[in-house]
Amino acid sequence: MKILGKIIGAVVGFMITRNGWGLLAGLFLGHLWDLGLLRPRPPVRSASFLNPLFAFAGAVSKSDGRVSEAEIQAAEALMTRMQLDGEQRRAAIDSFNRGKQPQFDPQPVIAELRAWAHGRRDLGFLLLDLLLDIVHADGALSNEKLSLIGRLAGALGISDNEFSALSAMKGYGRRGPGPAPGAQPGGGRTTRPQPGRPDPYAILGLTRGASDRDIKTAWRRLMSQHHPDKLGDVPDELKRRAEQRAREINAAYEQIKNERGH
Repeated sequence: MKILGKIIGAVVGFMITRNGWGLLAGLFLGHLWDLGLLRPRPPVRSASFLNPLFAFAGAVSKSDGRVSEAEIQAAEALMTRMQLDGEQRRAAIDSFNRGKQPQFDPQPVIAELRAWAHGRRDLGFLLLDLLLDIVHADGALSNEKLSLIGRLAGALGISDNEFSALSAMKGYGRRGPGPAPGAQPGGGRTTRPQPGRPDPYAILGLTRGASDRDIKTAWRRLMSQHHPDKLGDVPDELKRRAEQRAREINAAYEQIKNERGH
């Protein structure tokens, strides 16, 4: 639990006003600071993530030995959803082809994506979200794909369980937290989205044994991480993805509450 902002805020508030109301006001502002609601967010360079993103997509597609037609189609579908113009599309294709070369080193583009996100986990989640359909295009994930997408997630500050919860929102992956992104308990692999509604507990990164308090805490944390109003100047596709994630998180929370009779 973060308390430094609360302590500083309370002290400053009391020193300025010399009364309890000032202390409480400072404590409240410090609490908002600890939650990250008052901290200035670094500016986002609108489309500078595109080339490293598609280069990484090429690398992760090639990591199991071959790039399939399904992976190429998923990459082209992402270009269409992002409404890339002719020049951007050609650059994205060139980057994808560069990434799938056998000698390609993915670490520099991972570093570029990390620099673009600038420590903002909300942007990190969106980058991973954009890649999900490409990563899972062939169904079951190889260990090589798991390792590479895990490297990117780690560089963006996204934990294994958080990545699994993000995957579950679209019906990918296992039904609860575990040791590796997309891994099934006991070493299994992820699969294509299954018919029906995704497990709401997996979407929140929880198991069905979670307490009501844990569920509410997870919902609040995820809504803070995926709230589209906090994104700033980013391409429209990223905003649309964030809005969709927020709807899915809210739907999962409401489904759990209904199941529990709340």
